[in-house]
Amino acid sequence: MAEQRVVIGVDSSTQATKALAVDIDTGEVVGEGRARHTVSTGAGRESDPEQWWEALVEAAALTGWADRAAALSVAGQQHGLVTLDRAGRPVRPALLWNDVRSAPQAARLRDAFGAAETARRTGSVPTAAFTAAKWAWLRTDEPAAADRVAAVRLPHDFLTERLTGEAVTDRGDASGTGWWGPDGYDPDVLARIGLDPGLLPRVLAPGARAGTVRPGLPLREGAPVATGTGDNMAAALGLGLLPGQPVLSLGTSGTVYAVGRTRPADPSGTVAGFADALGGWLPLACTLNCTLAVDRFAALLGRGREEVEDGGTAVVLPYLDGERTPDLPGASGLVHGLRHDTTRGQLLQAAYDGAAHALLTALDGVLLAGGEDPRGDEPLLLIGGGARGRAWQRTVLRLSGRPVQVPVARELVALGAAAQAAALLTGEPADAVARRWRTADGPVLEAVERDDDALERIGDTLRRAGALQGAPAEDR
Repeated sequence: MAEQRVVIGVDSSTQATKALAVDIDTGEVVGEGRARHTVSTGAGRESDPEQWWEALVEAAALTGWADRAAALSVAGQQHGLVTLDRAGRPVRPALLWNDVRSAPQAARLRDAFGAAETARRTGSVPTAAFTAAKWAWLRTDEPAAADRVAAVRLPHDFLTERLTGEAVTDRGDASGTGWWGPDGYDPDVLARIGLDPGLLPRVLAPGARAGTVRPGLPLREGAPVATGTGDNMAAALGLGLLPGQPVLSLGTSGTVYAVGRTRPADPSGTVAGFADALGGWLPLACTLNCTLAVDRFAALLGRGREEVEDGGTAVVLPYLDGERTPDLPGASGLVHGLRHDTTRGQLLQAAYDGAAHALLTALDGVLLAGGEDPRGDEPLLLIGGGARGRAWQRTVLRLSGRPVQVPVARELVALGAAAQAAALLTGEPADAVARRWRTADGPVLEAVERDDDALERIGDTLRRAGALQGAPAEDR
């Protein structure tokens, strides 16, 4: 009887590290592990990268396969700025994607090149989320720390380097920095933010091997390690996405994306022109406020998250952490249109609607940016922590007007990383591995008529609330 071959895929996210041990041949998950992270509160959002490494080791051990996995790969939260000293230790806690203190630096970077030129160079118009703005913030606000930096990494780069000793990254995660384009690192952008390209990792080709597990770790020494990638790119791999299949992910952040046939470059900044983990593109729109913001509204209202009610005219803009799409880093939450007969359940439903609005209104732009027809009837794949919630499903159906498919497979980011690891051994493209594993299979919910009245009501409130939400003067 042939020996079972198992790989480990790791998802190092904002709140926790998840690890899956997956059978290469069948896609069966044969072991799982999870370890929590701590994120700072207050003005910024920071985490200690050493905590991520400890969580990776713990989560991998809990799978039961850490000492015998045939290969590994790590996917990580995008955009985070990890700064290391000459010994490879963090100079300071990592600045996370949802830290909006770097909004002024993002604005200055946009102004320096112009939105259209910045999008042409890097695929995206940077917001506070992008790593380039975070490095510029560090140079401005903590120059002593910046002067000590000997290496700059993204979260998944840091973990891959701890595993292998190799300073490498992939094109997918690199495309979310704001300093990488199809021709490599952009020297003009790096010069503008004062970042020495010698501090950056080497960008590997899709499907390449990053290295092998180095000696002395509680993982199988010599096991090959794939390049890894950013979390959204890994989820696309985990679904085995084909071009034109739209995805809406409901997690701490909300994202909508699709694999594109052409390189995106949206000068409006709504669509981020990311690369995928293979040779294509992943146009994407992202909001900071998604499931956590809605859960906070439910707690404030004293309701369970499923205790929503139809009707009413209230509008909620749940921008509790500022916002990325639309680009309102200084925004706060807003409730508008309350009446004597507004119920708590209606107000909670309005919070769901407000969280979904920006993503669903950006969907057409995401598809167009990737060279796809937005009028297609492909089901919208609904993934992430909120995807199995009935209130989320009903909201997305009502505001999208599309059929919605909910994959049965869970932890798609870790599955995508596992597919990368498996591809090192089978020679297949990673997305083909996932399609063979049938990870996207799941029930399809029939389309309903789109609620254009609700979409217009939210959009009109957002336009009229520009001054309150911290919009730039030219956008009011």
